[in-house]
Order: sequence, then structure tokens, then C-alpha cells
Amino acid sequence: MSLVIDFSSIDGTMLAVVGGKAANLGELTGAGLPVPQGFCVTTDAYRAVAEADALASTTPENARRTLLETAVPQEIRDAIVNAYRQLGDGVPVAVRSSATAEDLPFASFAGQQDTFLNVVGEDEVVDAVRRCWASLWTDRAVSYRETNGIDHSTTYLAVVVQRMVQSAISGVMFTANPVTGKRDQIVIDASPGLGEAVVSGAVNPDHFVVDGSEIVEKRLGDKKFVIRSLPGGGTEHVEVGENEEPRLTDGQIHALAVLGRKVQQHYGAPQDTEWAIDADGELHLTQARPITTLFPLPDNPDGDDHVYFCFSLAQGLERPITPMGRAAFGEVAKSAFEIIIGDPASRSYVENGERIFFDVTKVLRSKVGREFVTRLLGVMEARSSEVLRGLFDDPRFAITNSSPGPAIKRVLRLARRFRVPVTIWKAVANPEKAVRNALLMEREILEMSANLSIEQALRQCVVPVMPRLAPTALVGFAMLGLVSKIVKTRPGELQTVLRGLPNNITTEMDMAMWDLAQEIRRDPVALRQFQDGERPKELDRFLAKWGHRAVAEIDLGLPRWSDDSTYVTGVVRNFLRLEDDDAAPDAVFARGAAEAEAMIETLARRAWGRGWFVRFALRRTRLLAGLREYPKYLIITLFGALRKRISDLGAELVARGRLAQTDDVYFLTFEEMRSAEGDLRSVVAARREVYDREMRRRHIPRVLLSDGTDAEAVHHGGPVEGDLAGTPASAGTITGIARVVMDPVGAHLEPGEILVAPSTDPGWTPLFLTAGGLVMEMGGANSHGAVVAREYGIPAVVGVREAVTRIKTGERITVDGSTGAVTTLEN
Repeated sequence: MSLVIDFSSIDGTMLAVVGGKAANLGELTGAGLPVPQGFCVTTDAYRAVAEADALASTTPENARRTLLETAVPQEIRDAIVNAYRQLGDGVPVAVRSSATAEDLPFASFAGQQDTFLNVVGEDEVVDAVRRCWASLWTDRAVSYRETNGIDHSTTYLAVVVQRMVQSAISGVMFTANPVTGKRDQIVIDASPGLGEAVVSGAVNPDHFVVDGSEIVEKRLGDKKFVIRSLPGGGTEHVEVGENEEPRLTDGQIHALAVLGRKVQQHYGAPQDTEWAIDADGELHLTQARPITTLFPLPDNPDGDDHVYFCFSLAQGLERPITPMGRAAFGEVAKSAFEIIIGDPASRSYVENGERIFFDVTKVLRSKVGREFVTRLLGVMEARSSEVLRGLFDDPRFAITNSSPGPAIKRVLRLARRFRVPVTIWKAVANPEKAVRNALLMEREILEMSANLSIEQALRQCVVPVMPRLAPTALVGFAMLGLVSKIVKTRPGELQTVLRGLPNNITTEMDMAMWDLAQEIRRDPVALRQFQDGERPKELDRFLAKWGHRAVAEIDLGLPRWSDDSTYVTGVVRNFLRLEDDDAAPDAVFARGAAEAEAMIETLARRAWGRGWFVRFALRRTRLLAGLREYPKYLIITLFGALRKRISDLGAELVARGRLAQTDDVYFLTFEEMRSAEGDLRSVVAARREVYDREMRRRHIPRVLLSDGTDAEAVHHGGPVEGDLAGTPASAGTITGIARVVMDPVGAHLEPGEILVAPSTDPGWTPLFLTAGGLVMEMGGANSHGAVVAREYGIPAVVGVREAVTRIKTGERITVDGSTGAVTTLEN
């Protein structure tokens, strides 16, 4: 059992013995980098005074008290004192915690345990070590471990004791830009005195950015606050007044950048470092850890500059996609590329960070491509469109193809193949029959898929849905556009025409859920069963028709409502709290439909002699636009059928002892699922660990460059004063209480509250039935949430940057769905 180990004898393989901080300091010492001398009090010493299981089962306060009141065994005390004497006679040291769950690639634990600076004397060092042990059980450290899924009983604490640098200047340095993600920029924050002032955020430091060999940014802080060492031990906090002079020379900035690159080269990954420059100008490296917040770099075999658009985020999925879900999309992508560009092996489909991206570099370099894609996203996901437009002037993605010819030929070929002109003509001439024909596709697709393998069904039954159905819905929106050209309209009037649309499968599902709540309310037996957590027969009937739907349903690997009805029961509980008949969803929907019909007449009268055409066009809009939701519904219906087949294969693998549980099959690929032999449990365990880690990721880039740059972090758009600004999505103004909801499962939304969400898909829309308004970070004027909000007649603004962080639950806000403004009010 080793109680104390010198830095010179430590390397990165010793995490379990010395913890993350000490392992890194040992690595850096061994690499010949300028690390102040020191030693580590190992986890063996901690284990000798702490029973991890016992501490994990009590409260953090009791755990801390236990460690602080337990005497340090003489053997451990002697080892610490002897190692301290090796550093010099009464030398000042920094005593710092080094947990086994610390400075990891996915969790830095920065600042979660305690540090004691300028500790002088043997008794003082031993006491500081004991206080570090106790800090493993601070409330913040316990909470951090729980957030990151780390077991308390498997976490141990070592302690670093390191010669103190009496810093003239100190700070932190990131070897990649932590805000933009750009990997070739080094970011330095600096301030006078000890680095604790910068690390703790107590001071406004100088800020420098180095790009290659050039200092591209210098932003000076006021540096009013300094932490200094005191003679004999301890520190003092000193107010020094505003200082506008930079604390680092250009030479020192470049020297730091050189040191940062050496550290990154040693680890092979970007690092978050702490550094200090003493009074003699000598540079010291006091810590390094991985930067845990950077989004992973996509594979880039050719090394060229690329732009990647996050498809899964645009579909409303901030969460990662399961391996089976990505495998399904991979098959769909092959089909799409074969049909659209004739290349099923295209490398435009990219998986990164457990999410789906598309390489849109060629699109941006095409004059037609960039206009088409950004215009399309403008009504589907406006913020992504804006970010992509921000790259138009980047010389790396300048237009190299100005000819519209190839694009026109491709569109004509696809239109001919899928008989698009005929579909459009039939929709205009007889919209009722066009709707009936569209609704027949569900049986056709299910019957076709039953005779195909899972992969074949994904390739042959998904992509053709869009060109067969989309033209019919687009006729409806095209008619709306034509009316806007011949009739002068006020803000929100055309949106009113889209309220209460018939033939919308999502609305039908939402109304079925409302009907379910009313059936349960009217039946005392069912109501009692529901309130007691049982499943009444009414719920079973609902799931028999709609059980293939889900939140985040485009991920084939996620449970459907028939697998887990928690979300449905939560929505029904919300509905049962609604007592106002006028606010009932069916009444709201009926009023919306009546308002739409009235608006058609208003616009027709305003058109004078062309009123007949306005009525003709807008009646087709009403009949056809609701089909916008149907292609996705058909795909999800297919996914539901395929999930049953995959689940059966999973059950077989469990029976053969190759999987632990049936749901593990969704963490395999199709090839692995059908493989003849081999224990797949270790494969699943490793993928679940990665998946769970990605579930905790807080930010996903909409647009990612191949050098790691988050394009949105660079392109913020025009400044907005006062109000939060987004895209108008559903006309009207509402003032009410905001409710920020990150996950609709189990969400509690009081009737009339304004729903604030990162994004939505059909699984969210039952919440709209009782919401007074909607604010979304994602989406455009024709995104799913916007369409449903218009139909329900609730004001909505979408594409509001950072809405879920800038708006707080309980705040009173005003949502203006005609102007796109969201205003926070005083309560």
C-alpha cells in the first residue's frame, strides 16, 4: 500500500491510486514540462480513514463530519510530513483534491472539491489534506457526481501537495476555443496574483485569443481584485482598483501558446490548463485536464474544409440517437442519395457525437443549392438557415458551381419518376379525392414492408413517401402563397386561414387524446383506476390506434407509447385539470376552423372581382395543407411495425444468452443483430455508456465545421435590443406565465401557461391543447410546432435563440406571434 508518491513516479495509468489531477501532473512532469515539484497522498490513505460504502449511504453533511472528526492515523501523518520535508523547510504549498472521478474526458469536476493555497507547516499540511478528503462530500460535489451518473461508493480522493508558485501573473489557458469550438485557437485569461481569482470567476481578467502565430483578440479586463499569499501561510483578497494595462506582453502570450500546444500534443486532445508566471518571469504549468465541453470532430478523411448540418437537432432531437436509430437512418440515407443524386455510397451522411449530420459543403458551393436549402430551412428551422447564410462570405465555401442546369435536370427527372405534375393536377382539380388517395398509403406501405427485410423496408418504403405525398400538401401552401400576391393582407391574417385544418393526422391524434381524457372523466370506474395508477380500458383502446407514436419518435430505438405510456398518462392528467369549457381543445379547434372560414370570406371580399379565386384557392389550402404531417406519420407507422420485428429478434438473443434484456437490441446494428454467434453484452454496455454520457451534453451545434467551429457561436446574427426575437409562427398576442419544459414526459403544464421548449415533434403536441402560447428555440414558420400552434390558434414564436435559458419558469412573458417578439415582464 502506497500512501505517498512523488510526481516523478506518477503517470496517467495510475488514476485509481492518485486521482485525475495528480495523474495529469505526473504525466506533465514526465513529459519534461514546467510543473512545480510535489507529491500525492494516494487513495490508499483515504481508504484507510474512510469507508466509502458507509459514507455513500449517509448524508453529505454526515460524511463530511465523519472525515473531519476522524484522526489521521500516525502512519499516514508520518508519510505526509516526510514527503513535505523533501520539498524544503517550511515551504509554502498548494494542497488540492484529486478525485478518481476528476479531470476525465467527459467530466472535469473543476472546482467541485476544495483547494487550500499557501499552506505552511507540517500540522497545517496534514489538516489541509483531511479537509480535502471531507470536500469529496460537499453538496456541490455530490450533486455533480449524480448529474454525471458516477457512483459515490466507487469514488475516492487523493490529495496533491505541490510547491506554491508565488505568482505575479496567473490564469487559465484553453488549447481550443471553448466557446466557438475552433481547434486551432488558443484562449488565455490572465490576471495579477494567484490564479484562484481567475479560476473562481472573482475577477474580470484580460482575455487573449491566439490563432496560429497571430494574436487575433485582446480584450482587457478591469482586474480590480487580486489574491495574494500572506507571509506565514494563507491568502488575502485585495481590492486594487481598475487596471487597464495588459498583464501579459506579446512575448509571454506566444510563450503560453507554445506551452499549450506542447501539452495538447502530449495528450493528443485539447486541454484546459492553469499556469502561473512568478516574479522572475518563469512560466509554470500547474494543471491540465481535458476540455469536456467540446463537441467531437467529425471524421474527415480528405482533410478539406467541410460544413455539417445537424439533421437530428433540426428534427427536434437534442438527445443522442440510439445505434439502431442511426442504422435505420443510414439505410434511409442510402436510398435518398441513390434516388436524388444517383450515388447510394455518398459520404454526405455523417454520424458524430451519437447524432446525425449531413455534409452540406457541396450545397453551399452551389448557387442553386445554397439558395434552395436556406430558403427551405427558412420555413422549417429558421435559425439554421440564418447560420448557414452566415457562411456565404467565407472564402472556404465560395460558390464553384453557378449553373442551374444540373439542378433543374435532377428536379425534372424526379418529378417525372414520381409523376409529380399529375399529383399536383389531381390535387387542384379534386382535392377531396387527392386526400382519400393519400390516406390509402398507410395500408400499402405496411403490406409492402411485411414482405421485405428490415433494411429493404427502410430503403424502399421511406424516401418515396415524400415525392408521392408532399406535392399534394404543397399545393395547399402554394394556393396560400398565390392569395398573398393578389390580396393585401395584414400580419397574421393568412395564418388564421390555417387554423383548425382538417386532414391533419397529428391534430386527429391530439383530439383522440383529449377524447380519452373525457371518457375517463365521465366513467367513475375508469377515473378511479386512472388515479390509482392502473390502466383503464379506454387507455388500451387509445394505444391500440396510436401506440406506435412517441416523443423523439424518429429514433427507431426509442420506446413507443405502447411500450411506455407514461407520457400519455401525464398529458391526460393535464387535461383532467382543465375545467373551462371554452378553453377545451375541441372548442378551441372548432373556433379556429370558424375563424378560418370567416377569414376566407374577408379576404375574398377584399379581392373584389377576384374573390372567386380567393375562395377557390383557400378552400384547397384548407383541405390539403393538413397533409403536411402525413408523410412523417407514415414513416413512424412503418417504424412501429419494424420495431416489433426487431424486438422479437432481441428476445431471441436474450433467450440465447447473447443479450441481457430485449431493449439492448437497439444498441446494435442490423448486422450485429443477425450475427450467428458471440456475446453482445459487452458491446451494448460500452455503447450505453457513451449514449448516457451524450445524454448529458448541454449544447449541440446546429452547424459544425470540420475544424470544430460551432458556426452559430461565431455567427450571432444582428443584435436585438430588449425583447427576445424569433420567427413569427402563429398570430396573436398572449401574456402569461412561462413554463420551461425540456422533456414532455411527465411535464406539468397548467392550462393557459406559455410553453417554452427547445423544440417539438408530434409527441409534444398534446401539450399545445392546454397551452396559452408557445416559444421554441428551434423551428421556422412552417416547422411542425408552428403548424400545430396555428391550427390550435395559440400565439407562437419559434427560432428564439437560447429561449430555454433566458426565460425562466414562473416569469410573466408576452408572446407576439405576429411580430416574433417575446417580452419578459415584471411579475
